[in-house]
Amino acid sequence: MEFISDPKLLKRCSKCVMPETQEIISFDEQGVCSTCRNVAVKQEKIDWGKKREEFLTLLNDYRGKYEYDCIVPFSGGKDSSYTVYSLVKDYGLKPLVVSFDHHLLRPRVLENREKVIKKLGVEFLSFRANWSLIKRMMRVSLERKGDILWYQHCGIFSFPMHAALKFQVPLVIWGEPSAEYTSYYGYDEVEEVDERRFNMFINLGITAQDMLGMLNERGRQAGLPDVTAKELWSYTYPKREDLRALKCRSICLGSFQPWDVKKQVATIQKELDWQGDEVEGVPPEYNYEKIEDMMQGVQDYLKFIKRGYGRMSHLASIDIRNGRMTRDEAMRLIGEWEGKRPASLDIFLDWVNMSEAELYEIVSKMRVAPWRHDPAQTMSGKELGDQHLWNKD
Repeated sequence: MEFISDPKLLKRCSKCVMPETQEIISFDEQGVCSTCRNVAVKQEKIDWGKKREEFLTLLNDYRGKYEYDCIVPFSGGKDSSYTVYSLVKDYGLKPLVVSFDHHLLRPRVLENREKVIKKLGVEFLSFRANWSLIKRMMRVSLERKGDILWYQHCGIFSFPMHAALKFQVPLVIWGEPSAEYTSYYGYDEVEEVDERRFNMFINLGITAQDMLGMLNERGRQAGLPDVTAKELWSYTYPKREDLRALKCRSICLGSFQPWDVKKQVATIQKELDWQGDEVEGVPPEYNYEKIEDMMQGVQDYLKFIKRGYGRMSHLASIDIRNGRMTRDEAMRLIGEWEGKRPASLDIFLDWVNMSEAELYEIVSKMRVAPWRHDPAQTMSGKELGDQHLWNKD
């Protein structure tokens, strides 16, 4: 088999630009991908007025009956900021806003977080995880999955459920449904943000118990003390019987109103003075996308090494589906922006005490055929303006 080292040669959706190497993607007879078909259901078949009425009915089962009407998971990024705004202003809810602080929040997003909390007058709870343990988990998840953010995937989706139990608030409301960007779920079904979803794709197939064994196996080789199960509680999904006893529901706002990122960003910019920022691997006009994470550029670069596409393919596909970009323009942007070595990679390699050659050796073994990354063709991206302010320890 001849392997492909040019992302333009991958088979891509005939409507958007998502490639054959995306997770669980499929194409119909017209070459249209499963996510585009999902979004077509959203745009053409769903009665959103009826969905709003369903949401209002659901909220009436919770409003004013508990200390808080709902829990809202929150990073300070565009989606969670809009979710808090809409629930407070459009639906009159009193939420408890909770954040899993993964240590990689950038300065601008911390400013945005303060604006949202203060302007909307909401109560806020933040949990900051163990940084020394995080660095060990980043290395292990890189070695096992070519993904450095297992701890974020799990902590972001498990900690709010622990908060729901702690405060006895049985309704958790997230932002966009996964059907907006992938085809794990469809818009024609109910997407609960529950343990099934968590194990299906959030935790990369690695439970907290698995991670415990992996950490201690590697740690013993390096002469490090063992990690205990108690230290991984925030990455462990709560017990099913406890959530059932609370009668907990965990749902997406975007299941009840159509998700449109650019319109929503315009809203929070106007109403909350929410500000964008530059992000590695995407052009300035997308300065609202994934601004919260110092290592987003590294994470996207690892995906490019493994699968031959990055964040530009994702963003351009969203714009194509919403009639804001042509496919030809999308392919031009992909060629210009995807696959560059992020300057932030130097910080990550220092954190986990790894050489760049070692990283390539690990991740290249995880490539998804027919893609094959050619490091010799890799260009370097520029350093972000706030990188000098990031944690270097």
